[in-house]
Amino acid sequence: MKYLSIGLATLLLAAPLVQAAENPDVLRLSQRLQALDADPATTHVAAYERLQARQALQALEQARSSARPAALKVAQARVETAEVAAQTAVTQVEIDRLDRERSELLVEASRRDAERARREAERLRIQAQIQAEEAARLREQADAATTAQAEAEGALDSVASGQAARLRAARQRAAELARQEAELMREQPPAPEEADDKP
Repeated sequence: MKYLSIGLATLLLAAPLVQAAENPDVLRLSQRLQALDADPATTHVAAYERLQARQALQALEQARSSARPAALKVAQARVETAEVAAQTAVTQVEIDRLDRERSELLVEASRRDAERARREAERLRIQAQIQAEEAARLREQADAATTAQAEAEGALDSVASGQAARLRAARQRAAELARQEAELMREQPPAPEEADDKP
């Protein structure tokens, strides 16, 4: 409702400005306001400030000669205020747009960082899994080699024990045979002596 009232007042004040073409100050300031109206970036901003500027221009047009210098200063100030307000609004729109773009870029950068971190974590997981599998394989090989060595050493020990046992048995057998032979020699009667030849 407020903006509708401002728009109606702007239309009502536009006609006297057209009729003030013979006043160079009014014409110059009116052209500055018309530039704001014609610029697509400022058409829909600073409506209240532009309305105040048009009211000040109308007052300048209607002012007497003695009051015209003060009315001119007011009109100039109001027009400048409208220009600054319009430019501020345009700048704020641009700032808002840049802020949105920045937020979108930050979100996209964060998403890319998260995706990059996820890929790196997956790569490290696979690498750790491969290393664990390789370590397990090496342990199995080492265990197999240890088992084979133990079995070989056991076989050697078994062979050596068997050979030692056979050697002991052979020595015992040889000793037994020697003992038996000695006993047989003791039990054998002595050989008879031959008689001397008689003369």
